[in-house]
Amino acid sequence: MASTQDRNLLAVIGDEDSVTGLLLAGVGNIGQDQKKNFLVVDSKTQIPVIEAAFEDFTTRKDIAILLINQHVAEKIRPMVDKYQAAFPALLEIPSKDHPYDPSKDSILKRVQKLFGE
Repeated sequence: MASTQDRNLLAVIGDEDSVTGLLLAGVGNIGQDQKKNFLVVDSKTQIPVIEAAFEDFTTRKDIAILLINQHVAEKIRPMVDKYQAAFPALLEIPSKDHPYDPSKDSILKRVQKLFGE
């Protein structure tokens, strides 16, 4: 098991604008094994590709936080809802064309369930 000190990267699965903005902010990383910490999703991206990236990012020992556009998370909602690990932390974020909907956020649903709402 990797320590939390080894987790020093953010990963992102999102649309082109979201990923580009985060890459410009310095989030991007390509390791020596040519593994990227981001996936650009567009209308042609197939669901198995998104699922594979989600599985890869959630099992990597160098990623602390996984950011995923909420509309992309909807495409793989069963996987997102099933994810329970503390690290990497999973956060659903809005995109330019798809506003945030709290009723769809898996983390917020868990918090509401804890508080009995």
